Amino acid sequence: MDLKDKLKSLQVEALEKIHAVTDLKELNDFRVAYLGKKGPITEALRGMKDVSAEERPVIGALANEVRDQLSDAIQTVKDKLEAAALAEALAAETIDVTLPGKEIAIGTKHVFTQIMEEIEDLFLGMGYQVIDGPEVELDSYNFEKMNLPKDHPARDMQDTFYITEEVLMRTHTSPVQARTMEKHDFSKGPLKMISPGKVYRRDSDDATHSHQFAQIEGLVVAEDITLADLKGTLDLFAKKLFGADREIRLRPSYFPFTEPSVEVDVSCFKCGGNGCNVCKGSGWIEILGSGLVHPNVLEMSGIDSNRYSGFAFGLGIERVAMLKYGIDDIRHFYQNDKRFLDQFKVKEQ
Repeated sequence: MDLKDKLKSLQVEALEKIHAVTDLKELNDFRVAYLGKKGPITEALRGMKDVSAEERPVIGALANEVRDQLSDAIQTVKDKLEAAALAEALAAETIDVTLPGKEIAIGTKHVFTQIMEEIEDLFLGMGYQVIDGPEVELDSYNFEKMNLPKDHPARDMQDTFYITEEVLMRTHTSPVQARTMEKHDFSKGPLKMISPGKVYRRDSDDATHSHQFAQIEGLVVAEDITLADLKGTLDLFAKKLFGADREIRLRPSYFPFTEPSVEVDVSCFKCGGNGCNVCKGSGWIEILGSGLVHPNVLEMSGIDSNRYSGFAFGLGIERVAMLKYGIDDIRHFYQNDKRFLDQFKVKEQ
């Protein structure tokens, strides 16, 4: 049998056998067997050296034709086998698209963040700035510029984490106010600010105390600021946070950085002022401390106390949240119990 007949015979043989192939692995074995380097077509072409020069182009063209036909046949069978495999898989893995999907759990803002942002939005609407400051603070800003010189007995009211004799973890956010007063240009208008953030005090953790908690302190400094301005601001604040029916009252108190100083109570939002277990029968709940800025505090920040006056106030976010939502243990805020946190999910607008 000459080379031309051998190639034609291989072509017929391969085209007959390929129809018996039933899976992709068997098809790949078939491809390697006939078209691979050790296959019969390659082996037959090794005899080209014995073919005359006139016949070589004819034999070469025939060999290419045989290869092309086998390659096309292999591809056709492969497509059919893959389509059949896909159809079988789809039949076995049918998905009911009418079934409901799995609900994806979406996180929400911590109750702290929600209340903080609610308070910030209120004061931003009244023209206040929200200003942050360092939590690791200098003694001079934390105490001395707040009218608390060294050895002042009122320092005992705030048991402090000292890092060195002059560096400490801030016990309130008032240092932010001192830093801001030093830099403020009153020729451009009054200073109106709140300073939210974490503060630290050496305290035993229990249901109502923590060594770390959050505060928001507010400050307004301008000409002719009076206690009436403070009361009007805090009245609006209480109504916004606790309800439009709330009222406030001011009680004389003492803070080194304000004079006069007042404690602020809000009418009980549970009993409406009639007396209950939340307000301990008094009808009022203490929410914050405040007062007119002490002249010494203004002067130490380079502000003329004869021309300018101001008011300041400070409240604990934990206390506000506990009162607003009836939470009985401050530790719930820090224990990351999802059951507790899920109670304060923000509703979609």
